[in-house]
Amino acid sequence: MKKQESPYCKIPVSQIPVAKIPVVITDAPSPRVLVAIGASTGGPEAIKAVLSCLPKHFPGAVVIIQHVDERHASGMADWLNNDIPLPVRIAREGDRPLSGTVLFAATNDHLVMTPTGNLSYSRNPVEYPYRPSVDEFFASIALYCKDEMIAVLLTGMGRDGGRGLLALRRLGHYTIAQDKISSIIYGMPKDAAERGAAIEVLSPSQIGKRLCVLTAA
Repeated sequence: MKKQESPYCKIPVSQIPVAKIPVVITDAPSPRVLVAIGASTGGPEAIKAVLSCLPKHFPGAVVIIQHVDERHASGMADWLNNDIPLPVRIAREGDRPLSGTVLFAATNDHLVMTPTGNLSYSRNPVEYPYRPSVDEFFASIALYCKDEMIAVLLTGMGRDGGRGLLALRRLGHYTIAQDKISSIIYGMPKDAAERGAAIEVLSPSQIGKRLCVLTAA
């Protein structure tokens, strides 16, 4: 069977366009900044530590890609919603990132941004071992997001996220990776650091405080 290739990650980082993306006008207000967070093993506590630092009226929109089975995604979103100042809910097909709201990838399919700026779920690439994929989401927002972006890569096994983080840094967006001492598994953030993808390497609580400074929250 022929492999289904990703429409995002198959594009070389150096060829990701910056100024040729059509602007789509919608009635939904655009957030000042999109904060994209990727994580795997050890991610729930790290994500909670980051988000706990953000105020109730945080001006940015937050989207989280956590490697977790869809049977547990809704429960994790509810757990975070009960413990942090910002509202947290599952990302639905067709959603747009919203200021002051955390959207959580909900299925085993990859959450991506479409050319219209909406969120969608895609099975492809079906052979990709990390689901939902951080690289897929980072690469899609590099192509289609019109807002300023801050991308964060937290603890996790493997190499997912580093390539997409580098793409975003090369486009001029702010990128952060978790440090080794605070990571449960220093795999994904290590890969990002070795690629030169992260502008800063910080602990989760430092990342949360940095997000407040970067967005003037």
